[in-house]
Amino acid sequence: VQLQASGGGLVQGGGSLTLSCAASGRGFTTWAISWFRQGPAKEREFVGDINWSGDRTYYADSVKGRFTISRDNAKNTVYLQMSNLKPEDTAVYYCAASLSGGSSLEGMDYWGKGTLVTVSS
Repeated sequence: VQLQASGGGLVQGGGSLTLSCAASGRGFTTWAISWFRQGPAKEREFVGDINWSGDRTYYADSVKGRFTISRDNAKNTVYLQMSNLKPEDTAVYYCAASLSGGSSLEGMDYWGKGTLVTVSS
């Protein structure tokens, strides 16, 4: 499966933004999708994930209550809705596919190119 994240941009603190992760190739519903981010001079970190059917999600504590992950399997797309954004959310956001989801970088089978989100103070 090939993944492409999009929707990044510049947003003011407290604002909202929705990222998309579009998949191509067959078997999209085989894959759980995880979101990661990498801020300036920081290591890549887990943001959250969603299982293949979309009925289970899990979030990092740093984004819980502000970010929501959903998927539309008919459109082969996963969404990351971000609200109440903070300057520390500034990062390149990546989506990744795996059979079981999770927060491990090494556990991901496919990665998309990232999209940059910049939150101004």
